[in-house]
Amino acid sequence: MKGLRWFVLMVVLLALALVACGGQPAANDAANAGTGNNAGADEEPAADAEEEEAAGGEESCAEMAPVRLQLQWVAQSQFAGYYAAQENGFYADECLEVTILEGAVEIVPQQVVAAGDAEFGIAWVPKMLASREQGADLVNIAQIFQRSGTMQIAWADSGITSVDDWAGTRVGTWGFGNEWEVFAALRQAGIDPDDPGQVTIVQQPFDMSLLLNREIDVAQAEVYNEYAQLLEATNPETGELYQPEDFTIFDYNEVGTAMLQDHIFVRESWLAEEGSEDIARRFLEASFRGWIWCRDNFDGCVQIVLDAGPTLGEGHMRWMLNEINALIWPSPQGIGVMDPALYEQTVNISLDFGVLQEQPDEAALRTDLAEAALAEIGDLDTTGSGYVKQDVEVTPGGE
Repeated sequence: MKGLRWFVLMVVLLALALVACGGQPAANDAANAGTGNNAGADEEPAADAEEEEAAGGEESCAEMAPVRLQLQWVAQSQFAGYYAAQENGFYADECLEVTILEGAVEIVPQQVVAAGDAEFGIAWVPKMLASREQGADLVNIAQIFQRSGTMQIAWADSGITSVDDWAGTRVGTWGFGNEWEVFAALRQAGIDPDDPGQVTIVQQPFDMSLLLNREIDVAQAEVYNEYAQLLEATNPETGELYQPEDFTIFDYNEVGTAMLQDHIFVRESWLAEEGSEDIARRFLEASFRGWIWCRDNFDGCVQIVLDAGPTLGEGHMRWMLNEINALIWPSPQGIGVMDPALYEQTVNISLDFGVLQEQPDEAALRTDLAEAALAEIGDLDTTGSGYVKQDVEVTPGGE
């Protein structure tokens, strides 16, 4: 019996050895060839891990949320962070399928969002607050611009060196709610914008033609757009581009009547729907990442905007992004978080000029979603405390 046991044991060991030796060469051949259906045992765990990872990714985004963002204007560097978030997959990383809707003269983002035709919108703060007071249940959930980009510009040779000097002149403004900073500055200087005997208010087109033709004395401009148009124009007397010293600039942040501009808003009723707050937080996180990326990847961000199909040239888009970045950075409390003092200033000016009849209620502004989004971003610099503007070359016609 003992001999039989040894015989059986030897047979089993021999069989195991044959199986082990017979399987190994085939596995090695398949691994060396890097192909096929006979992948060796060493490769299977890696393949399984890749499949599990892919499956996990699909599972985490099994419910891709389709949302729409309504812009104020066409694709340009003013909205670069959102295009960068889309192009770099930051929205997709948050399981969001974002459609960016371009704006136009006849499109009012507050109306689009209020009607439910977009979940997110971009607008100036007083415009959104006015819409809310009129019955639209809109709420500011992220303040992107930390300062105003609006200015007035006069010819340096005009002798106009202070707002006091605007008395008796022709002052241009676009209207459509863009005039409040202008009127506030005038009244701060003791000039009544409603009295033609004190100042002539001129409806200005969205360009600098009236100033260039000297049909007005002081023109409204955005530092990221119309001011660049002046510097991109050729001085007929010299044949060279105009220079900053040819103009006198009145920056409303320095004048003291600046109002906050681009922010992200949504409908309160939409936020109250199940899952919407989480979608909003994820949208803000991805958008913040987009703006951070544009701050740190200037050239790549400009190219993304150009690929989106703007009507303006590369030179103008580079100038615009440089100035837009400077309106966002630094963001002392983190990108998207409201500065309470500037919000109060914006509201007070709105009340002074009848834009608002009553103080907005607390529900008009929420900072918790932006703060929650910032908490998820991790080690990225969300304040830009050391931000320094680029040196951007001005090009003829912005090309």
